[in-house]
Amino acid sequence: MVISSGGLGIAQRSKQRRPLCWNPIDVPTQPVQIRWLTGIVDLPTDTFDAGAAFWQQVTESQRSESRGDGEFSTLIPPTGDAYMRLQRIAHGPRVHLDVHVDSIDDARQTAERVGATVDVNLGHVVMRSPTGFTFCFVSHQGESRRPEPVGLGAAHRLDQLCIDVPKPHFEREIRFWQALTGWTVQHSRLPEFAFLDQPSTLPLRLLFQQLGEDDREFASAHLDIACGRAVAEVMEIHQRFGAKYVSHGLRWTTMRDPVGLPYCLTQRDVLTGEVTT
Repeated sequence: MVISSGGLGIAQRSKQRRPLCWNPIDVPTQPVQIRWLTGIVDLPTDTFDAGAAFWQQVTESQRSESRGDGEFSTLIPPTGDAYMRLQRIAHGPRVHLDVHVDSIDDARQTAERVGATVDVNLGHVVMRSPTGFTFCFVSHQGESRRPEPVGLGAAHRLDQLCIDVPKPHFEREIRFWQALTGWTVQHSRLPEFAFLDQPSTLPLRLLFQQLGEDDREFASAHLDIACGRAVAEVMEIHQRFGAKYVSHGLRWTTMRDPVGLPYCLTQRDVLTGEVTT
């Protein structure tokens, strides 16, 4: 699919990566009850406006008022509950994940038991997976309504976050997310991909992609937009908004947004998520 660019920590509190944590996960533990998932597009301050405008346009969302001294804003979809946010950061661009839970502290303790490390506790907790992917535990605020696809004549839905993992650590990263969530791992027909069998009510599916041996040390992520048979039409729309074509894959097209963030347009059905042929 696509290899997304990595990041150095989160927001202006960015710091260099610490060595990878290899704590054992074969410890009996109660999985975290995940209520909602939110994708965060992290954009450097100097290109924030251009990147924010693009993601607002392609998701057909309204952008909320900024908060946190202008650091955060939410993309409010035409239907359902919000599941995409924008954040200003010192480095990037990149993507990270917010995991909505009832108890942040309980979730943190579980994540640490199965191999995650805490970067910083700000009320919400910024964590790193065993392979260095940044995610946060945040308080659930009642979100439950998955938004409908958007786009008249070329329906599409931003519905997947793909964690790109260096080959030596691929199985370890999958096992971590399986232990954390309690969800079953499903292996794709393509050996370099796997995904979690998670509740269909969640707005983002978690996909895992195995990278090459020497691609990088730490995991990162990119976003996928399901387009069904309308990939060409959606690509044309995105190009009008400033995106750049990168390459065609087996069932996806790799793009870059106006600030250089990679993402993919996939041939998966916008309603079921199944691959169209």
